[in-house]
Amino acid sequence: MSTKKQFAPAAIVVLFVTFFLMSGSPLAAADPAGYAGWDKDSPYNQLYNFKDRDTFRGVVKGFKTVTPLPGMDPGTALLVDDGGDSIVIHLCPVHYASAEGIGLRKGDKVKVSGSWAMVGSQEVFIAAKIKWGDNSEFKVRLTSDGTPFWTMTPEQLAQEGGSTLAHKN
Repeated sequence: MSTKKQFAPAAIVVLFVTFFLMSGSPLAAADPAGYAGWDKDSPYNQLYNFKDRDTFRGVVKGFKTVTPLPGMDPGTALLVDDGGDSIVIHLCPVHYASAEGIGLRKGDKVKVSGSWAMVGSQEVFIAAKIKWGDNSEFKVRLTSDGTPFWTMTPEQLAQEGGSTLAHKN
């Protein structure tokens, strides 16, 4: 008979986020290494139009690594089927959050908010927020002006609720 206690997944995520926020990780503030081309005023981030936001629902098909524009560091992208079309959703620099760290799985039903953009010759969706399940969301941009969370200081992030990966209980 085992006497080990098990933690609920939400408790593990809270511990994970707290540890990284306290340790000065990329979740807390942008480190120049790994963020080339992803800064707030970069040509890529200027493609995000916070005034023309859209929301849709779909099913996660997987993740991939993207380099949106030449010279940028790699980014994490989500592949979502919205009922017939496969949509590439740009999330953030890989250095900020990888597919494994977000918590989404293939087959999860999601609600995605953000902005459509032409990146090079491809139409993509640049995410502001992903919601799934009854209590999970991953926020990467401010709704008010589209500021990427990876460009914010720890103090600014604290004002926004302390983290970009939020699990409500």
